[in-house]
Amino acid sequence: MKGFWSLGLMVVGVLSILGSVEGDLQMGFYSSSCPKAEKIVQDFVNQHIPNAPSLAATLIRMNFHDCFVRGCDGSVLLNFTSSSGNQTEKVAVPNRTLRGFGFIDAIKSLIEAECPGVVSCADIIALAARDSIVLTGGPSWKVPTGRRDGLLSNASEALAQIPAPTDNITILIQKFANKSLDLKDLVLLSGAHTIGIAHCPSFSNRLYNFTGVGDRDPSLDSEYADVLRSTKCRTQNDNTTIVEMDPGSRKTFDLSYYTLLLKRRGLFESDSALTRNSNTLTYINQLLQGSLQNFFSEFALSMEKMNQIGVKTGTTGEIRKNCAVVNS
Repeated sequence: MKGFWSLGLMVVGVLSILGSVEGDLQMGFYSSSCPKAEKIVQDFVNQHIPNAPSLAATLIRMNFHDCFVRGCDGSVLLNFTSSSGNQTEKVAVPNRTLRGFGFIDAIKSLIEAECPGVVSCADIIALAARDSIVLTGGPSWKVPTGRRDGLLSNASEALAQIPAPTDNITILIQKFANKSLDLKDLVLLSGAHTIGIAHCPSFSNRLYNFTGVGDRDPSLDSEYADVLRSTKCRTQNDNTTIVEMDPGSRKTFDLSYYTLLLKRRGLFESDSALTRNSNTLTYINQLLQGSLQNFFSEFALSMEKMNQIGVKTGTTGEIRKNCAVVNS
């Protein structure tokens, strides 16, 4: 009985800690300190995303990459940090094709003009990503605010922690588990590949040299591979051509990404990997057998969960004046 009560107290303690972490973020956190903040973000997104819809995919990718390294703290935005001479996340391989930094900077400038030193860059990323996805016809989700910006950014951490397009299912599961995300979150968050583009180097080994002997990846549909080789990535060394991750539907947030997975037409090895695990495959089939609204609601929950990773609140970190540099 004593052991039972000790375990119970431990569980209550853990739940209390988790509750306090989530409690530090609040819906409408800036309602008094900067009441126009969220509308400034939304208005800027509504003004510019329709003219550059590909930015929606970029912004949600930025949100994902930011949260997977040091938590959702805007560390992906830093050009350098004053406390160390290391290269920042921006120059890490996973982030070299990341765009949208100027977009976030522009929003930050507008908010700073309204209420200086109040709204974090980390919150701006989270809000802009959500609002841009809504404009693609995708789901909305709750974005409680109150994140503070981190002081450190390290390229080696980004390389090690951000899931790579070449990762197998074992590595993907572990990287997500490291961030307290489960198999269902893995499948749902991968669904963001329903919009956006990729560059040839992220998957061309599947077309030209999968095992190092000039072969193709047998898990990739041969007809699709032929199309990619003949019309997109015509050489193994092509590093400029861009390819739709969800051909024919890249501007619309829908279920077609999962349909392509079952046709062996997922662009990345990490996409294909989702079909080779019985649990992730079950989730894929459940999504396709359900409604679009069910996918939207489930995706929203995973985004809300992801946006809680390692948040800095209270007096931890700072509110950057400029998203690219720590305050002096």
